[in-house]
Amino acid sequence: MITADRLRSIAFWAHDLNEKEREYARRGIIEKAFAKGAYICHRGDYLESWIGVTSGLIKLGSFSRSGKAVSLVGVPSGGWFGEGSVLKNEARQYDVIALRDTRIALMNRPAFLWLFENSVVFNRFLVRQFNERLGQFIALVEYDRMLNAPARVARSIAWLFNPTLCPDRPRQLEISQEEIGLLSGLSRQAANASLKLLESKGLLRLERGKLTVIDVSRLLRFEE
Repeated sequence: MITADRLRSIAFWAHDLNEKEREYARRGIIEKAFAKGAYICHRGDYLESWIGVTSGLIKLGSFSRSGKAVSLVGVPSGGWFGEGSVLKNEARQYDVIALRDTRIALMNRPAFLWLFENSVVFNRFLVRQFNERLGQFIALVEYDRMLNAPARVARSIAWLFNPTLCPDRPRQLEISQEEIGLLSGLSRQAANASLKLLESKGLLRLERGKLTVIDVSRLLRFEE
């Protein structure tokens, strides 16, 4: 289990819980570390835990029957995901891969279900979380079918700064062009060209190994 101070530092949703709810939450959470490229879980695995990224960056994705890699979404530090699989007690419908050395928090299913059944505050958070994820994956259908490379990169970056899923996130992000390519389903070269175009439009600023987002809303709407 983790301490109460650690819970507050890694889980923005815990700030509004009462003392009893926070105690249940912290007692149900452990942390684990994964190296770059490691699979946290595979599609079809039963992972009976709700997952939070406490440091690093992960990707949700899968492979088609023809072997094509499909990138769904990236989750940066501060993000939590997988509540649907925990509630339904079903196998994961995606692979979870660490794009860099990453540390995650795992809340066991009994603790999650206790909060779900007893905490109004936690349920309100889950409703917002589900609603935001639904909008994100509806947008992903458009993203896959209609958008070109710069727009795909723009959306992938903007989703990392989602104010509901990752509130109070600094606008500067340490991320490589290779990682952006993996999140967008593009080669490093295509991601690099797209980033330079987005920078020329005044939407972000590039530095070695990191970027600063200037306008998240314009990134979400970008369709060059």
